[in-house]
Amino acid sequence: MAQHEIEVILTRELASYLATAVFVVDPEGELIYYNEPAERLLGTRFDETGPMAMSDWTSMFSATDENDQPLKAEQLPLVAALQYGRPQHERFRIRGLDGGRRLIEVTAIPLLGQAGRFVGAAALFWEAGEP
Repeated sequence: MAQHEIEVILTRELASYLATAVFVVDPEGELIYYNEPAERLLGTRFDETGPMAMSDWTSMFSATDENDQPLKAEQLPLVAALQYGRPQHERFRIRGLDGGRRLIEVTAIPLLGQAGRFVGAAALFWEAGEP
């Protein structure tokens, strides 16, 4: 496992105790971890996917808008939080690796360490009810 800033390590540790789905990435967008509640929504265990590059996780779950139009990677909240360094919230559909289609809401935040160091980003997400 690569060396990560302490703030990212602590975010991963916190995520492991939460009942909210959490997805954590480093400053380059590499997936570091997602927790058990996220596993249920993504349709696969983190132990099965492991860390992965942003180009892989942004395409893996076939994100679409609510009208089933494909989303570009830069439209995903976590990518926006990485690129622009500010929180982002969106509602969209994904196809889990178990084949299930889910409408989710995602709030992504940049992770800033002490002295304002950018150390990564995290997304909190949950299954949304139909409008």
